[in-house]
Amino acid sequence: MTSRIQPVRRALISVSDKTDLVPFATSLRDAGIELISTGGTARALGEVGLRVTDVSSVTGFPEIMGGRVKTLHPKIHGAILSRREHGEDDEAMAKHVIGAIDLVVVNLYPFEETVSGRAEFADAIENIDIGGPALIRASAKNHDRVAIIVDPMDYGLVLDEIIQQGGTSEETRLRLAARAFVRTAAYDAAIGQWITDLVDVPFPERQVLAGRLKSTLRYGENPHQSAAFYATGYKDEGIAAARQVQGKELSYNNINDADAALNLVSDLECDHASIAIIKHANPCGVARAQNLADAYRLALRCDPESAFGGIVAANMPLDGAVASELVKVFTEVIIAPGADQDARAVLAAKKNLRLLLLDDLPDCAVSKSVWRSLAGGFLVQSGDTARISVPDLKIVTERRPSAAEMADLLFAFRIAKHVKSNAIVYVKDGASVGIGAGQMSRVDSAKIAVIKAEAAARAAGIYQPLTEGSVVASDAFFPFSDGLEVAIEAGATAVIQPGGSMRDDEVIEAANRADVAMVMTGVRHFRH
Repeated sequence: MTSRIQPVRRALISVSDKTDLVPFATSLRDAGIELISTGGTARALGEVGLRVTDVSSVTGFPEIMGGRVKTLHPKIHGAILSRREHGEDDEAMAKHVIGAIDLVVVNLYPFEETVSGRAEFADAIENIDIGGPALIRASAKNHDRVAIIVDPMDYGLVLDEIIQQGGTSEETRLRLAARAFVRTAAYDAAIGQWITDLVDVPFPERQVLAGRLKSTLRYGENPHQSAAFYATGYKDEGIAAARQVQGKELSYNNINDADAALNLVSDLECDHASIAIIKHANPCGVARAQNLADAYRLALRCDPESAFGGIVAANMPLDGAVASELVKVFTEVIIAPGADQDARAVLAAKKNLRLLLLDDLPDCAVSKSVWRSLAGGFLVQSGDTARISVPDLKIVTERRPSAAEMADLLFAFRIAKHVKSNAIVYVKDGASVGIGAGQMSRVDSAKIAVIKAEAAARAAGIYQPLTEGSVVASDAFFPFSDGLEVAIEAGATAVIQPGGSMRDDEVIEAANRADVAMVMTGVRHFRH
């Protein structure tokens, strides 16, 4: 591609975000460029003494309808869309006394920011920009002749080219046009999603996913893959809202695992301090206690080997006591809704440790769409917000669970919701003691969880299986009794599972023979 320079003699500026507007416009004026502007932008520039031609002077028509109509006029769009040195266009420009516009600077009404809060419907509607997207798209279409800026971050690039070479290069105009079309697409996607949500259409005929670049990453899941992190929605929330206050740059896997950890602890009841330790997006230890330090020690005991190099999430602000425990084990990332000064001082000694803090935990009771890319398409589903409580349970065995078993059963089933299928989770006294994840066979998941529990017991110097006297959760039904029999042999005394197998009677009978209590939820928690 050649670097054909398009001179800039006339610029149209109409912005809601006035960041760096005055110095940018001043530099354009100093370069001899005529400035055309509208409403608030014209006033802002006039207040600092910059001479600006009002759009209404160009069009010969005033702004009307409270500013809804101001730039939608042939003398503006003709000036932008005209093909220079094109006979028919040149004749039209001369006939209608239209002067070409070579640079357009527009950013849009703050619709996304407006609807991210508790905006009134009428306010949201008034913040849907019409003229702005039209100007942007016209300029981007005619990028061979017009440069379009939609973000103040590009002011410097364009100014440098104008100062150094009197105009904009073809490469820059093309790059700016790409940014412009993506911006209007994302803007329209936000508006479309907002209105779709209002009319409650879960799966409209067309779906658009728009994101804002949060950061480019060193690489993806593996070093030969490139990656970036984008935030979606009207405002940052969840992992996208986390602030990194110390440590090395986050990797793709760090962010993915921290998201899994954050979602898990956010889904636990807030009446206890809870800790989740994640490795490769699967929990390797989850516990609740009266304080975070105790919860961490219990979570770590479940699988200390896998916890090495893992991700830790807390559901309460970190204090010095839990920080002192955390630094004893190599941990990649810690994420929590805050940390006191004692905790920050302790963690600061581990300079490579990434500490992420949030103002609030995500609300897991609010369903959010879950997207998954496929070759040639994507899947969309509502989030798994199902939460099981005692009234939802059906006791199917001769023995009823004790109160302590019931509390552990519900906790185990909540954890299983966040474990890759097939998932088996053993819990005792509010702490996981064995987790089997991601196996093709449920029996294998049950066996792996026991193997992990036995290894953890040996590491702790305990000469009794951690699963002895535990309860066990399965994310889906037991197709045969063999998986349950593994749990019974490991010492489980109560079981929670969805039920619904053709062989439920066989599985219930196996539980009754062992005097094991079983409850069914009717809710499955597959996680692939």
